[in-house]
Amino acid sequence: MSINTTNISLPLRLTFFIFSMVLNCMGIVILQLSQENIGYDKLGFLEAFKDLPIALISLFAVNFISKFGTKKSLILALSIVGICSLILPFVQVFWFYKLWFAIIGTSFAIGKICVYGMIRNNIAEEKDLAKTMNNVEASFMIGIFVVNVGFGWLIASGYSEYWKFGFIFISLVSLVTIYLLSKINIIEADKNLKTDILSNLISFKKTSVVLFFGVVFFIVFTEQSFNSWLPTFYKTHLHVNSFFAIQASSMLAVFSYLGRIITANIIQRYSLVKYFRYCLLCIITLLSTIFLIQYFGSGQSEILLYLFPVIGLFLSPLYPVINSKMISKIDSHKINTFTSVIVIFSSLGSSVSSILMSVLFENQLLTFYSLYILGAVLIIFSLSFLYFKQDYQKN
Repeated sequence: MSINTTNISLPLRLTFFIFSMVLNCMGIVILQLSQENIGYDKLGFLEAFKDLPIALISLFAVNFISKFGTKKSLILALSIVGICSLILPFVQVFWFYKLWFAIIGTSFAIGKICVYGMIRNNIAEEKDLAKTMNNVEASFMIGIFVVNVGFGWLIASGYSEYWKFGFIFISLVSLVTIYLLSKINIIEADKNLKTDILSNLISFKKTSVVLFFGVVFFIVFTEQSFNSWLPTFYKTHLHVNSFFAIQASSMLAVFSYLGRIITANIIQRYSLVKYFRYCLLCIITLLSTIFLIQYFGSGQSEILLYLFPVIGLFLSPLYPVINSKMISKIDSHKINTFTSVIVIFSSLGSSVSSILMSVLFENQLLTFYSLYILGAVLIIFSLSFLYFKQDYQKN
């Protein structure tokens, strides 16, 4: 059984596009609020208000989604995002950002489980899954690019004080996506099949699964080190203005988008394991080069503006490739629970990364920015090596 990609592809891509914008506006919020005398220590914990609700709500969302169906649940999540984005421009207090990100995080937890469930319930073959997930998740990169470019131009214009009104665009896209979702027919999982979360979680306690979650944690850990903090790194360490910092960061999203689109089109020709390792080796090479330039050639620091975005070409395929390889082996009736655990480890990786990054910025240790990220990538390499070895032995 297969998805009617003509009908379902656009709303799923728009869904990830929307969630990408609201999740990855964090870099812009940090950049703007840091200029309003709000300390990096507070801004570093702002990420936790987004990520911890994602982790906490994920398991509880499984039975809710199983009862109401992925389509209705996804429409609800998008409706909440649209309403919250419409309200944000009219609220001025800092505490509301914490509440706003918490609500957005909760909606994302529901939305991601729904999207993954739709895909897994209709596609069984490993490489087809990888192709579909790369295509859908490529929209996530477009969202990062659009939110950076759009808000960047708004901030640089004569209407910079109204930068928060850019969120109204997200509300409009949410409305369009809800309409498209309401018009499609999808294959739902059996609603009468009860989800035993506890027994499903116990069945995930295999060594290979634990290693997989470790890899997911550090991939998101690495991605968030760039997505939320790269604009601020450009501004504080490379001394470029806010507009250029945001635009230069948006190029990371462009390369990330290209990485996922290229992967979606060539993945069926190559071994997923070899492709994954090739991407990791390229990232390690680039980060090592960046660190050497930072440490030994401060006069050539401007080249970092061009090297950092290239990392996205090789970093972006890691998450969908490793997910598709694992998800293809999970029973369809367990997929919502399994996805919820993926979401939990992803959100924890994002939150921990931002908190540790805030420590680097607070203590002005930005010379070690790339070295810090390189350490996380080396951990990914080690854990993935053990994971693929376990997977090979099992097969």
